[in-house]
Amino acid sequence: MQSGKLFIKGNEAVALAAIEAGCVHYFGYPITPQSEIPEYLARELPKIGGQFLQAESETAAINMLLGASATGVRSMTSSSGPGISLMQEGISYMAGSELPGVIVDVMRSGPGLGGIDASQADYFQATHGGGHGGYHIIVLAPCSVQEMYDLTMLAFDLSDIYRIPAMVLADAVIGQMKESIVAHPRPATLLPEKSWAVRGKEEGQSQNIVKSLQLGDGEMEAFHWKMHARYQSLSLNECRWEEYLTSDAELIVTAFGSAARIAKSAVEMARDSGLKIGLMRPISLYPFPQAAYRSLSERCKNFLDIELSTGQMINDVKLSVARDTEVFFYGRPPGTGSLPDPEELFQHIKSTLWQLPVQV
Repeated sequence: MQSGKLFIKGNEAVALAAIEAGCVHYFGYPITPQSEIPEYLARELPKIGGQFLQAESETAAINMLLGASATGVRSMTSSSGPGISLMQEGISYMAGSELPGVIVDVMRSGPGLGGIDASQADYFQATHGGGHGGYHIIVLAPCSVQEMYDLTMLAFDLSDIYRIPAMVLADAVIGQMKESIVAHPRPATLLPEKSWAVRGKEEGQSQNIVKSLQLGDGEMEAFHWKMHARYQSLSLNECRWEEYLTSDAELIVTAFGSAARIAKSAVEMARDSGLKIGLMRPISLYPFPQAAYRSLSERCKNFLDIELSTGQMINDVKLSVARDTEVFFYGRPPGTGSLPDPEELFQHIKSTLWQLPVQV
């Protein structure tokens, strides 16, 4: 295991964190812009007695993850938009079987084959359940290479604790950039006991069965309420976010991932110009930090949502803030040839301020 300060690419930080979190099996299929993840794990997992398997498709990969997870070992897969789409049925089966497992989506543009430009248009798919059955998965959104490392480790932990699949939702910018990180490997002895895992029938003990089929009278309804209670527990205990210069803000910019990274620089430019602007960055996209948004909106009635899409997170922002809060939007979907720079966002912040009613 590596420790200390490292200069590493975002995708490689995910792979390193997976190994240091105790992941021993990876199943996946290469697709840009996340291919460095399977490349790293193909090289490093066999060195620790783990297994890398390039599946014939993303559909196969997610079902291999389901099978490995059922035995109680930490396992993961990764892909990008089109591949994540193919995994949706398997993710639904994992949710229905109460199985942990980590899925990494390094978003590219779409729909369809799209392209390798940075995009945040997988938000709906990730946070609202892309498969059937009304389930949710844990979704964490890093905005730096350090967070690619930290949130991958957290994803494994939360997934095990709540027996829900967890997704690290990044984009091409964060996956491909290089930054210094501090690695902090943990002893394998910290991994949780999994009494539910399928290990075969032992003498004198009942056999564990992992399934998503509930045929008994009232069993499926009871299961749905059980999962609903688990989602409520997640919302109470596992919301994560970052606030920056919000205490006196007259306008709060909100964004996630790489868009939040750029927006933070724009907020600093605004502060240097004497404008009272703050930043609210959700780190957990599911559970979404609704209470934090509501609290902020009690003292600031103007929000500007910035996304690398035509607008998806804005729906959750509007549902979270107080009813008398104004939510503005600025989007940059992929295909324009470049990302918005801080100056562009700063100009839009100023134009949004001009739309606000004059305070008497």
